[in-house]
Amino acid sequence: MVSIMAKSSFKQIQIGGVVTCVPALEKCIDDEVDLFGGNEKQIARLKKTIGLDRRRVVESGTTAADLCEAAARRLLNATSLEPEAIDAVIFVTQTPDYSQPCNAAVLHGRLDLPKSCAALDVNLGCSGYVYGLWLAHMMVSVGGCERVLLLAGDTISRIVNPRDRSVAPLFGDGGSATLIQRSKCESVAWFSLETDGKGFDALIVPAGGQRTPSSAETQVEVTDEGGNVRSAENLFMNGAEIFNFSITEEPKAVRDLVEYAGLDLDAVDYFVFHQSNRYILSNIAKRLKIDLAKVPMRTVERYGNQSSASIPSALCGELQDVLCGAETQRVLLSGFGVGLSWASVILDMAKLPICEIIESAPSE
Repeated sequence: MVSIMAKSSFKQIQIGGVVTCVPALEKCIDDEVDLFGGNEKQIARLKKTIGLDRRRVVESGTTAADLCEAAARRLLNATSLEPEAIDAVIFVTQTPDYSQPCNAAVLHGRLDLPKSCAALDVNLGCSGYVYGLWLAHMMVSVGGCERVLLLAGDTISRIVNPRDRSVAPLFGDGGSATLIQRSKCESVAWFSLETDGKGFDALIVPAGGQRTPSSAETQVEVTDEGGNVRSAENLFMNGAEIFNFSITEEPKAVRDLVEYAGLDLDAVDYFVFHQSNRYILSNIAKRLKIDLAKVPMRTVERYGNQSSASIPSALCGELQDVLCGAETQRVLLSGFGVGLSWASVILDMAKLPICEIIESAPSE
């Protein structure tokens, strides 16, 4: 491993498969015209510019752990791996089943992983998948692990107020499983991790934690000047701040990482960003002057903004054929959002035994 401040690189480690699981229940913004005061023109404009359209949301009783478990079982089956082959499991989520214990421990038991397998959660959202990949690469690099199972998923729809039109039509749910393993390949993975905690309140659930515990007062719904309804226990997003942060920091982070890797932008086959919305993604691409054909951005309009699961969902939903093919693809993955936090990686992917999206079974 080679490290320079928040940047690091790893050799002889590869991704061995990716599976994303989405809920069966689909919602469409066209069916929510009442949320926008019956303004069909506004809905059409949101669909065209931001990419809001359909999203997948969990039904009552289904959690991110359930989605990730389904993805993990499919991944282990497709790679013919027994549970004993997994040396560590990392679960990235901001919507855990319990405040204690961590989701990784819960899934450790449900997947029948060995007692020698390490298990830990990472409390990150939109940047969390890349942070999880970095942790997994570190675990393999130092010699303690041969294979790490990275689970990343969120059910953000459970924490948004359905009458908050600033966020409700945007966020979907999903869970993913990724295998990271030691390899004889000589390709290098380059990482960059960054944070600006001064902007922590731009995307936040203000109450319900230990700083402001849940109470009757925090559950009271209020209507803001934009007509959005939410309580202090619902997700709040300062859209303008998130947009400015995204289009300012992301292009710079991508250029810095490409320079650190000794490459140029043309050497990257695909740029897979966190699927925030089409408007942000297209603006990032334009600032980087990269071909839009290299930037998957249909995932958000199919499944919604899936937080930590959005990057693996884009890989499985839009790049499945090329990543399972014989030709090596150099891919840049970059997540950005809550924290404020952002992280990027450049790595090579090819011949994946599995890279697919599956649906969770609907509730009875």
